[in-house]
Formats: sequence, structure tokens, C-alpha cells
Amino acid sequence: MFELLKAGGILMVPIVACSILALAIVLERFWSLRASRVAPPQSINELWRWIKKKELNGRKLKALQGSSPLGRVLAGGLINAKHGREVMKESIEHEASQVIHELERFLNPLGTIATITPLLGLLGTVIGMIKVFAEIQLAGVGNAGNLAGGISEALITTAAGLSVAIPALICHRYFIRRVDELVVNMEQEAIKLVEVVHGDREIDVEGA
Repeated sequence: MFELLKAGGILMVPIVACSILALAIVLERFWSLRASRVAPPQSINELWRWIKKKELNGRKLKALQGSSPLGRVLAGGLINAKHGREVMKESIEHEASQVIHELERFLNPLGTIATITPLLGLLGTVIGMIKVFAEIQLAGVGNAGNLAGGISEALITTAAGLSVAIPALICHRYFIRRVDELVVNMEQEAIKLVEVVHGDREIDVEGA
């Protein structure tokens, strides 16, 4: 592997660095964007039971706020529920904007990696071909061994760049879609909370 990287030239260094960074981001996002972490059903059902039994207090609100990103959004609305529907909605939207920003954390760098690694590979291809033509100019085309280094450098960097970019792009698209699904779920729960608190909807929770 080291010989392969060495044959790819100096541009293999940033490509390998991008691959390590992309892998770290992908693993972190898979862990952080789990539905059981962002919007755990048990915490939400417990909130509905607290509301139905009129057991909601400051201590339980604080526990809800620290339980999950969705709990943080709902707690932000409940804290200001006494000020009316519009203020409650604004509080939810304000908290949700911060939560969404955190859910999208590292996705821009991952998208950047997916964009620049093919360009790094292309740059390596250009540099490799320049070396090939330089060898041809100096020694002609009779000795294929003199040309092999430049050609291999061109091919290796291109392949390496694409090998990093393709999985990074797939994961970036997947995480964007995953965040969208989680946001829709949080919006539905927030709307339900506003309607329940202001008497427009009955609580219907299994086991509540």
C-alpha cells in the first residue's frame, strides 16, 4: 500500500488526508443521527403522560431538555407556553433552528471532500502527463520504462480521488436526507404539542 501511495506522488497526501477525515465524519454522523438519539419515542411518550396527568414541572422540563434534541425543542416551547400560542411557536422555531444546525454539523466539510478529491485526482493526472511528455521530449518514446512513472502517477491519483469522492458523495446525500426526515418528525411532534397545550387536540398516547 505504501508503495502504491508513493507511486501516486505528492498529491496522494491530501487525498489520503481527505479520506481519513471523510471516514471520521461518516462514523460520527451515523452515531449522532440515530433516531433513538435525536427523537427517542420513550421520552416523547413520557412527556405526553406528564401532560395528561398534569405532572409536568420545572425538574421534569429540565430532564426533557437534556434528554434529546427533540426534547430540547419541545421544552423550549413548553417554557414559554403560558405567553400564548405565537410566543410558544416562536420559541420552538428558535430552538429548532439551533438543533437543525447541530444535526447538519460536518455535512458541509463532507460535501467539500466529495467535490475536491476528484479535482485533486485530476490535478495528479495532469502532473503525471506533464512528466510523461517531459520524458518523451528528453528521451523519446523508445524506452517505456521512463514513461511508466508518470503514467502510473496519473492513473493512481485519479483512481484514489474517485475512490474517496464517490463514497463521500453517497454518504453526504444520505445524511442530508436523514436530517430532513428527522426535522419533519420534530415538526410534527412540535405541532402536536402546541395543539395539545392550547386545547385544540386530545392526547392519545398508548399507556398514557
